[in-house]
Amino acid sequence: MKVTRQKLAKQLIKYLDHCIALPELVDWAESVMMEGDFEEQNLEMLWEIVGHIGLADVRAFGMTWEDCEGFLSRLGYRVNVTVLENAAAT
Repeated sequence: MKVTRQKLAKQLIKYLDHCIALPELVDWAESVMMEGDFEEQNLEMLWEIVGHIGLADVRAFGMTWEDCEGFLSRLGYRVNVTVLENAAAT
């Protein structure tokens, strides 16, 4: 699987939407790092972001909301947050 800006952004969005957990995102990143099949035109940026994600389960590195927002921005996306009231909590 070739890693593109869009595929990387999709993985980050799935993580932020709680569709995948951090360990799954880290496993994905580690897997694609081993394959090394990255889109040529964005190789350095993709490699750097995937590398950071691959270390996100290490306490010294971690990954914050701001990191994810910054990654998505570098990939050409803008993050908007929508907060909805949980009906079960009221």
